[in-house]
Amino acid sequence: MTALQPARPHAAGRLPRVPFPVVDEVERHCEQDAEPTTVHIEVHLPGRVEEDRFRSAFAQSLARYPRALMRERPRGPFARRYEWELTDGPDRDPVSFPPAAPGALDRARDAALAVAPSLTASPPLRVEVVREPGREGCVLLFTVNHTALDGPACLRLAASAAEIYSGRAAPPPPAPARPASVPPPRRSGPSALARPARVAAGTPRGASGNAMLVAELPVPRRESGAPYTVNDQLMVATALTVADWNRSRGTAERPLRITMPVDDRPRGPEMPIGNGTRLVEVGFDAAEVAAGRDVAALLRLTAERTRALKAQPRPQLGRAASLLTTPLVPVAARASFTRGLRVLAGPWTSTTLLSNIGRIPYPMDFGDAGRPTALWFSAPARTPRGLTFTTASTAGRLHLALRWSRALLGDEDGAALLGLFTRHLAATSSEEAP
Repeated sequence: MTALQPARPHAAGRLPRVPFPVVDEVERHCEQDAEPTTVHIEVHLPGRVEEDRFRSAFAQSLARYPRALMRERPRGPFARRYEWELTDGPDRDPVSFPPAAPGALDRARDAALAVAPSLTASPPLRVEVVREPGREGCVLLFTVNHTALDGPACLRLAASAAEIYSGRAAPPPPAPARPASVPPPRRSGPSALARPARVAAGTPRGASGNAMLVAELPVPRRESGAPYTVNDQLMVATALTVADWNRSRGTAERPLRITMPVDDRPRGPEMPIGNGTRLVEVGFDAAEVAAGRDVAALLRLTAERTRALKAQPRPQLGRAASLLTTPLVPVAARASFTRGLRVLAGPWTSTTLLSNIGRIPYPMDFGDAGRPTALWFSAPARTPRGLTFTTASTAGRLHLALRWSRALLGDEDGAALLGLFTRHLAATSSEEAP
């Protein structure tokens, strides 16, 4: 949801409504209890926040962004749209301070992946302040229902809460760097009609939902004047990781398609809150990621493709999604059709997703509790993709979250994929790339 879509005027005593934008509606159609669509964000602070002070700061932050205070409005069987109802305040306190206990962070992570905040209570997110005995500091663990909000929007809420908590205004964040119009790359990658590779199944344990591993890695180095970005290095590492994994499982070689969110929104207090990223797909021919590939050439080729994709205007989910959400028939009928189409289109869904927030653009200064020493976030990994890579850079380190569907991979598979990614990312560094 973006602020460009105004709320409907309302009579006295009637809350304003906002029709679900395209992204929200498609996510709502495809909700699955077995694989909740959540975004998890954890902000590690060196000190501990004061309970009443943090509750007050976060409540004030929500009040600054009315679009965060929303719930799904009840609808009749023949309603043609889902609608958000903007509330005057939270329906419940989204902040909790569970008692400090051993293993509290692992349990909070598991809950973030397994239980989505309700869409029928405002706001559709929760914040758990996690503390463990014998461990300094605390972790602010946000769980967001992705039907309503995305990771960058939640970070904006957290940044405003930090300003209010500390009483110090943050400097204006830098605008997203976007290339001007660029010519298409010499080679555009695989045909859009080619069926992309799927992530090969590992040894799942039969459990449902998602699992996750997090790691702190060095930011890969680049030569001065290198034509590629850290995001391109992450993209290459992701492609090579999946290609090597599939090769080790004996699957036939196919082109890879990696979904990449692009966020063009301003990052300051005027940032539209909701699902504001657009999705593009970066393609790789099987030969480009084959064994013995030239990593330096692949970096240059990837940079050409990502620059062209970022510069090209495109609806958030493409034109087909816009047609699917046209309110010509009741929303219940569109939901059934969309779910069926998603199953049919499964073989053509992208191979995996890489979401790189990059360097966190806010200081997130929580006063006496300090600034973040680490920040991880993770995107949903429901099938048919079943695997996502998400990264952020904080305090000069790269924070990677690898998240996967338990129906596709087991814990040992996740550890093996993390090892492959770490090795391939190091190979893109200027000191090691050929």
